[in-house]
Amino acid sequence: MARLKLSIDQSTLEMALVGYQIEKERIEGKIREIQAQLKGKTVSVSAPVSAKPTRAKRELSPAARKRIALAQKKRWAEHRKRAAQAAKKTE
Repeated sequence: MARLKLSIDQSTLEMALVGYQIEKERIEGKIREIQAQLKGKTVSVSAPVSAKPTRAKRELSPAARKRIALAQKKRWAEHRKRAAQAAKKTE
């Protein structure tokens, strides 16, 4: 039983060490970027490996924005109407 615990502790420590080394490399990269900026040099920043790609922002036409606004106003009007009816019933 002691051997099993030792092997679990060993693998946990190895995984922690790998994680800390990756974090150390990331921090050292940030330090290099800041030092380069302080020296007046521009540094190209590469995206982190785990970063998700960002999608381009979709633009709506004025007509689409108007339809959405009208639909939202209609939903709120219905909500207020139901709230007023519920308040009237509880009085």
